[in-house]
Amino acid sequence: MTEQTSPTPEHPPFPTIRTVPPERPLLWLKLGWADLMACPGSSLFYGLCFVAGGLLMVATLGGAPEYIAAVTSGFLIGGPFLAIGLYEISRRRIQQLPCNLVATMTAWKSNVSNLAIFAAVLLVLFLVWARASLVVFALFYSGEVPTMATFMRHVISTDHIDFLIAYFAVGGIFALIAFAISLVSIPLMLDRGHDAITAAIVSVRALLANIPAMFVWAGIIALFGGIGLVTFFVGILIAGPLLGHATWHAYRDLVE
Repeated sequence: MTEQTSPTPEHPPFPTIRTVPPERPLLWLKLGWADLMACPGSSLFYGLCFVAGGLLMVATLGGAPEYIAAVTSGFLIGGPFLAIGLYEISRRRIQQLPCNLVATMTAWKSNVSNLAIFAAVLLVLFLVWARASLVVFALFYSGEVPTMATFMRHVISTDHIDFLIAYFAVGGIFALIAFAISLVSIPLMLDRGHDAITAAIVSVRALLANIPAMFVWAGIIALFGGIGLVTFFVGILIAGPLLGHATWHAYRDLVE
């Protein structure tokens, strides 16, 4: 008499993706703001780190706009990875745990190998973008490279509109790739221990299933990033933590 065992239920290879309305990113911002107000000390610590990193970058690069523009854009590409501590703050708040800053600073240890792989992917993407940024500058400023003040005036007043169109078109391609693969991937790796490839695929699927909402969300991120740039990174003190917390709630909303 053979013993029969019940078959093990099969789990889908990827989590189910929810579809959300276009205005849902506003709710993510609202929830992110609530996290920021509930844990201001820990959240603003990361905001200060963003500001300090930006100011250090400007000081190191000597005010050269061809480098600062590329690195600032790369700062946005790597933003999801830099916000791991903010994701952990939001996660701990949902679990009704205290806002322990030390605990958030070591959250990456829960899935360090896959986070390292994903960080390497973002680093390669940033390096390619930085090179492309320098090429665009070289094409449009073949004579004398502008100072940082001149460059900011061109951005605000739309002087050299041909350069701005080319620069943001090229940058938009890299931003779209980074946005697609990192939309929910890092929160997913932190929260559920998924591998980097699965998390990136889930992230792309979430974007494709919610294109109107993702268009709004990408616009909000670009707006906040622009505010940080024109305020010489001071605006990142609030915008960085707010977007980090909101991204966690985007993940919770988009991935079932």
